[in-house]
Amino acid sequence: MKLGDRLQALADFVPQGSRVADIGTDHGYLAVELVKSGKAKFVVASDKNAGPYEAAVRTVRENGLTDERISVRLGDGLKSLKPGEVDTVCIAGMGGTLMVEILEGSPEVVEKLESLVLQPQSAAADLRRWLYRKRWYIEDESLALDDSRIYEIIKAKRGRRKMPEPLLLEIGPVLWQKKPPLLRHHIEALLFQERRVAAGMEKSEAAKKSKKYQAVIRHIKELGEHLSW
Repeated sequence: MKLGDRLQALADFVPQGSRVADIGTDHGYLAVELVKSGKAKFVVASDKNAGPYEAAVRTVRENGLTDERISVRLGDGLKSLKPGEVDTVCIAGMGGTLMVEILEGSPEVVEKLESLVLQPQSAAADLRRWLYRKRWYIEDESLALDDSRIYEIIKAKRGRRKMPEPLLLEIGPVLWQKKPPLLRHHIEALLFQERRVAAGMEKSEAAKKSKKYQAVIRHIKELGEHLSW
């Protein structure tokens, strides 16, 4: 079973020999790959919906893996986990705001974690800001191109570090440091979103005179300046 580039990027960030929870596991592909590759000793594959849960059960069974290696569970967020049961949590395929809600919702589980591997579909800056406020820091980041879309993958570790500046929370502080090949495309995607906001505001004379519009224009300029290095 070969993972797509997005899920493979998550697997690459999982610490060797860890005990992992794959939250929102869908078909359980990541969980199976982590165990079969020897990356993880044990994985909890959890999903809150019955359909994905049943699909994950089938995937685990078809790959000849036992409950001792992968425990497939039906549960909402981290609620299916006991504190200390795993040291690493992977969450992918949902918005950054929902990820924060999931992590905030089970503080006793999060307190015992050593690593987070996150792939936000939106609100990545808010997620990064939350991590730094809660005494996590971003150890590594990568970009993956899958089905013509660029995905951000974040690996966070415990520790207090200085909060990156707002623009780098949006771009990704480690992405900016590493300058991977997809970085320009990533920044261009951020620019596209902001230009759409500006274009919508430009239809109203009142909006064009607002401080919010001026802030959007400044933001577009700042992002544009980060397209060259």
